[in-house]
Formats: sequence, C-alpha cells, structure tokens
Amino acid sequence: MKPLSEGKKMFWTVMMFFITFAVVFIIFDDFDRSQWSLLNERIDWNLLAFAIVIMLALSFVLYRYSRRMDERISNEQAEKQAKLRRELTQNISHELKTPVASIQGYCETLLEHPDLDPDLARQFISRTHRQAVRLSSLLHDLSLINSMEQSARLRPMERVDVAPIVRDIVAETAHRAQENGITVNNCLPQDIVVTGDETLLYSVFRNLLDNAINYAGKDATIELSADDEGRQWRFTVSDNGLGIGEEHLPHIFDRFYRVDKGRSRMLGGNGLGLAIVKNAVLVHGGTITAQAIDPHGVAFTFTLRK
Repeated sequence: MKPLSEGKKMFWTVMMFFITFAVVFIIFDDFDRSQWSLLNERIDWNLLAFAIVIMLALSFVLYRYSRRMDERISNEQAEKQAKLRRELTQNISHELKTPVASIQGYCETLLEHPDLDPDLARQFISRTHRQAVRLSSLLHDLSLINSMEQSARLRPMERVDVAPIVRDIVAETAHRAQENGITVNNCLPQDIVVTGDETLLYSVFRNLLDNAINYAGKDATIELSADDEGRQWRFTVSDNGLGIGEEHLPHIFDRFYRVDKGRSRMLGGNGLGLAIVKNAVLVHGGTITAQAIDPHGVAFTFTLRK
C-alpha cells in the first residue's frame, strides 16, 4: 500500500475533524434539552444541507491546497536530489582523476622508455599498482553505498554475534595500531547478539576502528564498549587522540568529506568510510552520532536492535 503524501495527510486529518464536528453538531443540535436522547426530534434538513455545502467547499479548497503542497514538496525534493547528484558526480570525478592520471602517467613512461632502469621501472609499476588498488577500493565503496541505499529493505537480517566480529577486526588491525603506538581496548561483552547483516556490521566496526587508528595520532588509546539498553545495544568507539573540530562534526558522515585532506590521501582514504558506517547503521534501523571528548578525542556512538 502506497503511503499517503504530506498533502493528503493534512487533507484527511482536517476533513476527519470537520466531519466529526458536523456529525456531533447535527445530532446534538438542541443544547437546551433536559435529557440526552438521540434523534427524538426531526432533523433540521436546512442545517444539514448547509453543513454538507460547507464541507464540500472546504474539501475542494483543502484538496487544491494539498495538491499544491505535494507539488512544492516534490519539486524541493527533486531539486535537492539533483543538487546532491551534481555534487556527488563532481566528487567522484575529482576522486577518480588523481589515480587515473597517475596510472596513465606511469604507464606512458614505461611504454615510451622500454630501456628504463629496471629498479626505476619496478618502482613505477609498484606505484601504478598502488593507485589501481586505491581506485578499486573507491569503486567498491561507492558500489557498497549505492547497494545499501537501493536495496536496504531486501537485505536479509539474521541473528549476528558482534563480539567475535570485533575480536577479529582488532586482531587484523593490531599491527598497524602497534606501528602508531596505539592501544586498543576491546571492552565488549562476550555475547552481543543483534539483528542484522554480518557483512555490513563488519564494515561498521572495521571502518570506525580504521578511522580511529589513522587519525587519532601517536600513542593514543582507542576503546570499544557497549551498553545494554533493553531492546537495543548502544556501542561506542572512542579515542583520546587529536580529536575533530566542532565545525567538522556535522559533516563527517558526508560522502568524500575529509577533515585533513592531505593526510587522508596519504593514508589512501577516499572519504567514504564514515558514509558507509552511517548508511549501514541506518539500514539496521539504528542511529549514529559523533561528539568531541573533553579535553581531546572523539567518540562515535551508534545503536543496533537486539
């Protein structure tokens, strides 16, 4: 069943109030009765006809207004979507330009100089491979976000134990964390069963932990915790590192948004990690927020249904 538009909701809400008032007024049109009894007297047909005329006139006016209201909302949404698509296309074009140009430049150099020094040629090939991996990662992340938005309701949801997923992620990222002098404290309980898609849940925790390791700074501490709130779990991934400026917090879940663009590119980031996290949490019917920690650091908090 197709949901009612905002205009139709308004139309039927007002009409139901008016119809209810009209019925009550017609039935109890004599307010001086000593006893409450229904329809003991003849109905005032003139009053009834007048009420029907007023109701029809009101219906016509409300219907016209609801149509214009729906059209205005539809036009505003279409304009907003068009603007988002233009921005997304520009961002994608910008993100693809760098790795494609690098790959093209290195390949042209290798083709035009077949007698190039083997060590230098190997260095160019290595850089070409690195840019190709970055390009592949970008395309994969874009595909993942689009698939979540287009088929969110079609994804099978099942019972998933989050604890072993997080343990595996902590183990997978342990070497990189040690290189940065970062301590990861996994404070999750042993059994945390939620309803969800295991692949997307892995993406949520992996991207948040990768983000913290990449940007918390040297010698920081990252903590993963969870609180039982009855019908849902509330998870927190926090660190006491460099933190994020207040002006950036409202935008960090936007696609391609970077707090430190230079460092993000150096680390191979494409600005889609937190966008994937937000979309995955929303697919699961949860909420996610980010807030600065006093005196420094940042905490990501999100919910998942049991």
